[in-house]
Amino acid sequence: MSELPRAVVLLSGGIDSTTTFAIARRDGFEASALTFRYGQRHQIEVEAARRVAARLGAARHVIVDIDLRVFGGSALTADIPVPKDRPLGEIAHEIPITYVPARNTIFLSFGLAYAEVLGANDIYIGVNALDYSGYPDCRPEYIAAYERMANLATKAGVEGHRLTIHTPLIDLTKAGIIRTGAALGVDYSLTSSCYDPSPAGEACGRCDSCRLRLKGFAEAGLTDPIRYRNA
Repeated sequence: MSELPRAVVLLSGGIDSTTTFAIARRDGFEASALTFRYGQRHQIEVEAARRVAARLGAARHVIVDIDLRVFGGSALTADIPVPKDRPLGEIAHEIPITYVPARNTIFLSFGLAYAEVLGANDIYIGVNALDYSGYPDCRPEYIAAYERMANLATKAGVEGHRLTIHTPLIDLTKAGIIRTGAALGVDYSLTSSCYDPSPAGEACGRCDSCRLRLKGFAEAGLTDPIRYRNA
């Protein structure tokens, strides 16, 4: 039985969550991965999360089914076109239609429940407030507020086992995230970031997520190892 402290890592299979998982392992945690099949357009990212969890040595990997399509309201969960070819400056200054209402609040709630069951006092999430789309649930003040709530709302918190939500990427650019992961030996060919991939799993190269990913690799001086439709 491992004597390492336990942590839950929210793992989507993209660059940010994969790097975050590697950081949790570096920090000395026995890391359990938590992935969500929430009604998103495709299952490719779930398969990417499976690959990452296996490669990075997840102690456990739980995939939770939540159907957010019943609400819709996002290009990722409803029949709404995914924006393409937006200027990079525009991406960072408005809340895009790919925002899924309350997604991180929902995901963190499941992470909180899983952490209590595991006896883990730490949750890692790969939110990022720089060089990223303007999602309100990626801001430091949101994470701080959630952490306060979590310590009021749980048996563990009331009994003095304080929960910490770790956001190691919060102040990094995408290039900085990629450099960090590369230094930790992360194989980014396992990951998937595209909002609108082909059935074969090729990234579109044109959605906000692809454009930020490509910009990050270029600024990091590295080559993105995944496949793109027009490559």
